[in-house]
Amino acid sequence: MKRIFTALLLFSAAAVHAQQTSTLTVEKIMRDQKWIGVAPTNYRWADDSKTLYFDWNPQQKAKEQLFRVQAGKNKPELSPDSTTEKAIGPVYTFNQNGSLGVAEQDGDIYLLQVKTKKQSRLTNTMDRESNPGFLINGAIYFLKGGNFFSLDPNTQTLTQLTNFVPGNKPAGNKAVPSPQESWLKNQQLQIFDVLKENTSTAGRRPSRATNKQALKPIYLENKGITGLTLSPDGRFVTYQLVTLAKGNTNTIIPNFVTKSGYTEDINGRTKVGEIPSSYEFFIYDKQRDSAYQVAVSNIQGIKDLPDYLKDYPKQLEERKKKNEDRKVRFTPVIWNSNASAAVLTAKALDNKDLWILKLDPAKGSFSVVDRQRDEAWIAGPGISSYIANIDFIDQNKIYYQSEASGYSHLYVADVNTGSKKQLTSGKWELQTLNLSKDKKTFYFTGNMEHPGITHFYSLPVTGGKPTQITSMKGGNQITMSPDEKWIAINYSYMDKPWELYIQPNKAGAKAIQITESRSEEFKSYAWRKPDLVAFKNRHGDDVYARIYPAKNGGQNSPAVVFVHGAGYLQNVHYWWSQYSREYMFHNLLADNGYTVIDIDYTGSAGYGRNHRTGIYRHMGGKDLTDQVDGVKLLVDKYGVDPKRVGIYGGSYGGFITLMGLFNEPDVFKSGAGLRSVTDWAHYNQGYTANILNEPFNDEIAYQRSSPINFAAGLKGNLLMCHGMVDVNVHFQDIVRLSQKLIELGKDNWELAVYPVEDHGFTTPSSWTDEYKRIFKLFETTLKEK
Repeated sequence: MKRIFTALLLFSAAAVHAQQTSTLTVEKIMRDQKWIGVAPTNYRWADDSKTLYFDWNPQQKAKEQLFRVQAGKNKPELSPDSTTEKAIGPVYTFNQNGSLGVAEQDGDIYLLQVKTKKQSRLTNTMDRESNPGFLINGAIYFLKGGNFFSLDPNTQTLTQLTNFVPGNKPAGNKAVPSPQESWLKNQQLQIFDVLKENTSTAGRRPSRATNKQALKPIYLENKGITGLTLSPDGRFVTYQLVTLAKGNTNTIIPNFVTKSGYTEDINGRTKVGEIPSSYEFFIYDKQRDSAYQVAVSNIQGIKDLPDYLKDYPKQLEERKKKNEDRKVRFTPVIWNSNASAAVLTAKALDNKDLWILKLDPAKGSFSVVDRQRDEAWIAGPGISSYIANIDFIDQNKIYYQSEASGYSHLYVADVNTGSKKQLTSGKWELQTLNLSKDKKTFYFTGNMEHPGITHFYSLPVTGGKPTQITSMKGGNQITMSPDEKWIAINYSYMDKPWELYIQPNKAGAKAIQITESRSEEFKSYAWRKPDLVAFKNRHGDDVYARIYPAKNGGQNSPAVVFVHGAGYLQNVHYWWSQYSREYMFHNLLADNGYTVIDIDYTGSAGYGRNHRTGIYRHMGGKDLTDQVDGVKLLVDKYGVDPKRVGIYGGSYGGFITLMGLFNEPDVFKSGAGLRSVTDWAHYNQGYTANILNEPFNDEIAYQRSSPINFAAGLKGNLLMCHGMVDVNVHFQDIVRLSQKLIELGKDNWELAVYPVEDHGFTTPSSWTDEYKRIFKLFETTLKEK
C-alpha cells in the first residue's frame, strides 16, 4: 500500500510539473489575447464613494461586462445596467460654498442640490451645452454654439454673454449709384412731400420699446476659436484665434483589400516640416464692450534663437536680422476663484520654451511667472505637449511641474511676488499629480524607490517628506474615490497582468485583491521574471535593461536584442509589459536557447531630462550604441557568442534595427525591422520636429538620423515587415527603402507585407505570420554552425 501511495505521489508531482512546463509556440502566443485572460479596465467610483464600477470579462465572452464591488469588500458582482449611470453620475463643478453642483451629461446641463442630493435638468436641447461652472454671483455659465451663456438658477433667466460670429463683418453698402438710380431718387423726393422729411423712418412702423441690450458681434473671419474661458466675475472672456495653415499636402495611403473591390484612398497626415498654423490670444472685456489682442513681444526670451543654428551661419544671420518674435501657442486661461489672478502657459512652436504667464486682463498684458527653456525640446511628465499640469492652490499661489532640476518635479510659485519653491526633488520623476479637494494635500505617483517601480504618495502643500501610500512592488495606477478615502489600484508585476485592488487611502493600509483574470492555460506556464539590471554605457550613463537568460544556456549561446517602440517609452520595469506578446515571445526564445535583452535606451521615459533628450539631433546615435553596449554586457556576463546576435523591434524599434544592421554590421548578424521609420523626413511634424527640428532648417540632423542614408552598410540578414494601411509610419517608407536596397544590389533582405494592417496589428493571423518569420530568421541565422 505504501508503494502504491508513493507511486501516486510521484505521478501527481509529474503531472503538476508537466502542467507547469507547457510548451510555448508562436501560434499559441499570438492568438486572440483573450486566451491570457481579460484584465479589468475603466474604473469609476459612484458619487457616494461606496461602490467601484469597472469593465471586466472573466469568462472571455464576446465583449466586456459591467461589474461593481463595495469598498472594503473583495467580491465583485455583475452590475445591473439600469442603476449604473445614476450611481456613477456626471462629474460636478461646485459653487464657492459647495451647496450646488453643475455638470454636463449627454450635451445638457444638470444641477445638483448637494444637501438633498436632488438632481434637476436645466437644459434639454438639440444643441450641445458644455463646460458649465459658477460665477461669483451664483449664476451658472456654459458654452453653447461657441458662445457663453449664463443662467440664473433662481429666476431661470438665460442670458447670452458673447456674440462670436463666424465669417467676415458685412460690408457696408458703399456702391456708387448709377446716373439712372440717382435721377430716380431725386425725382421721388421732388414729387412726394412725405419723402422729403424723416426719410430714415418713412414707411416704417414705430418700434416697440425693449430692455434687451444688443451684444457686439465679434467676427471670426476665416479663423477658428479655441480655449474659451470666462472669468469668475463674468467680466472677461479669453480665447485663442487660430489661422489654419494653407499649402500643406497630405499623403495618400491606398487601401487594397476593401469591401467594394476597388482600391480606396485614405487621406493621411502631412510630413514633418509642414507649414504651421498661427495662434493669437484675445480678451473680450464685457464691461468695456471691447475685444483686443494681447501681444507676446514683452515675453522674456521671445526672440531667442535655438543653439543648433550655430551649425548654419547664414540662416542664423538671416534670423538675427529679422529679429522676429517666435510664434507661440497658448493654453486656456486658469482663473483663481475670486477673479483676482489668471495664468496660462505659452509654448514656442520651435519647442524650445514653455512660459507660465500671468495675465492682466484689464491692461491686456502678460508677465512671466516661470520660464522653462530646453535647447533640445520641452517635454517630460506633466509638461508634455501644449497642456501643462498647473492650477491654483489659493488666490495667489499655483503649482506646476518642471524639469529644471533634470527630473520632473513639483514647484509652487506666488504669481504676485514671483517667489518659487521646489517641493519634491531627487533622481526620480513625478509622473502624475493632483491636488486634494480641500487644497491641503498633493497626491502623486512617482518612481522614487526605483526607476521601474511606481508608488502613490501624499505630500502637504507646504512641503515636507512624501508619505508612501501603496506598498506592492510593481506598477500602481490609482483611481481615487470622490471623498478621497479609498483608492482603486490597477496593479501588476513582471509575470502577472493587471488586476484590481482596493485600499483605504492611507499609509500602511492593506490592499485587497478584487479580481483574478488569468486563464488556467496562461497560469500553466512558468513565466519568467527577467533579470532587471543596470549597466554603464560608453558615455558613463546608467542604462537599465531586462534580461531573459537562456534555458540551459552556456558559453557561445545566441542572443537577441529587443528594441521597444515609441522612443520615449519605458519597458524596463517591474510591472506587466505593454509589449505582452513580445514578453511571451522572449520566454519562447529563452526556452529555445537564446538570451534576450530589452533595453531602456537613451531617449526612453522614466529617467529624467538628460536621458529623454540624449537623442536630440541624432536619432540612431546614443540610442543605438546603448544596444551595442548591452550586447557587450551579454558577452561578458551571460556567455553570449558575439558572432551570433540578432536584433528586432517595431516602429522606433524597427528604426533602431535598421540602423544597427546598417551601421553596426559586425555586432548584429540578423534583424527584423517591423513597421520601421526609414527616413525621418517622411514622418510627422509633432514627434519629429521636437527631436530633429525641420528638414529644411536642420538638414544635418536628418542626414545622420535616417536609415535610408546608410543602407549600403547592410551585411547581415534583414527581414522587414510592414502593414500596407499604416497611417502612422506609411507603407511608402518601406517601399522607398526597398528600392534603395535594390539599387544597391543587396540580396540578403526580404519584405513581408500585411495588406489589412495598420501600424498596430489587430489580426491574430498577421501577428502569427510576422513572428513565425522572425523566429525562423533567428533559427536559421543565429544557430547555424
